[in-house]
Amino acid sequence: MTQRTDMRQGILPARAIRDFCDRGDIRLARPADADQVQPASLDLRLGEWVYRVRASFLPGPRATVAERLAELALHRMPLADGAVLETGCVYIVPLLESLALPKGVSAAANPKSSTGRLDIFTRVITDYAQEFDTVPEAYQGPLYAEISPRTFSILARTGSRLSQIRFRAGASLASDAIIRQLQDSEGLISAGEANIDNGLALTVDLSGGDAGLPVGFRAKRHAGLIDVDRKAALEVSDFWEPIWRRGSLVLDPDQFYILASKEAVRVPPAFAAEMVPFNPLVGEFRVHYAGFFDPGFGHSSGLGEGTKAVLEVRSHEVPFILEDGQIIGRLVYEPLTEAPERVYGQGIGSNYQRQGLKLSKHFKPFDPARR
Repeated sequence: MTQRTDMRQGILPARAIRDFCDRGDIRLARPADADQVQPASLDLRLGEWVYRVRASFLPGPRATVAERLAELALHRMPLADGAVLETGCVYIVPLLESLALPKGVSAAANPKSSTGRLDIFTRVITDYAQEFDTVPEAYQGPLYAEISPRTFSILARTGSRLSQIRFRAGASLASDAIIRQLQDSEGLISAGEANIDNGLALTVDLSGGDAGLPVGFRAKRHAGLIDVDRKAALEVSDFWEPIWRRGSLVLDPDQFYILASKEAVRVPPAFAAEMVPFNPLVGEFRVHYAGFFDPGFGHSSGLGEGTKAVLEVRSHEVPFILEDGQIIGRLVYEPLTEAPERVYGQGIGSNYQRQGLKLSKHFKPFDPARR
């Protein structure tokens, strides 16, 4: 369908996403999972086959992904019964969802929170794409996931959900003016003066404010296999080293860290937020995966009381000393086209509401007594 939408400008909530599915603007190769539609995003599911390719690629303005796969694929594996995706390799998976977006509607994709916390580098590609994770206005065609596990090899299968997609009517309305207004009326962060400059600044917490808990975790190299669909199945100590040092942390090149923001964040019900790519001018590191924050994240409407942002961090080519309270990312806020039916944390199986420093849902709770 390519008719111009008459909806208001902004991010589409769950009700509109379900309408898109019903009308065929979002095409599903099999019926949607019960919890696939989130308050302001749609989880994307892996399809039937996975292709190992020689290298990451973008198809460019004159080629489809399928045409490039015919040139670059080294091997094809079925995903129905599961397949192991190994670290250091690049894979392309056709997704069970495809799109026929109306005029005026575009989309952006991102790894799910659990994907980022496992250091699974995941991006969505469209036909004729010149950018990753970007779906142009009125796009009609298939979607593909590029997957490259960086730290842990994973077991995935048809229906596994590693990415999510957010739909936007019109141009982005995100601005610092919106953030200032929300900070005055809602209080977007828990404490301290809000630093607002091309987004709301978040700082890293290396103070050890949560008594008895580490300030972060460092991923172990050459750890075991992680089944991306199994929750609370793995021992933390088999995959992670807790970091107990307070005040500062030396980031080693090519190491992966899980840290937390000092601020507890709130996202009001009529808004969505996103952590934007980190500015490299302030340090030799980056927050590895920018992320979506659904309406109600950390907000009282979603049974939250302010929720810390979990940060997936890598250093660049040289070691870098990260100090407690250093700016490590920025959030931008954007209004929804309409109020959502439900918000994050309201009986929808939200895994990270009211979190502190928390690993992905695949791990058993961390026991500091086993230090």
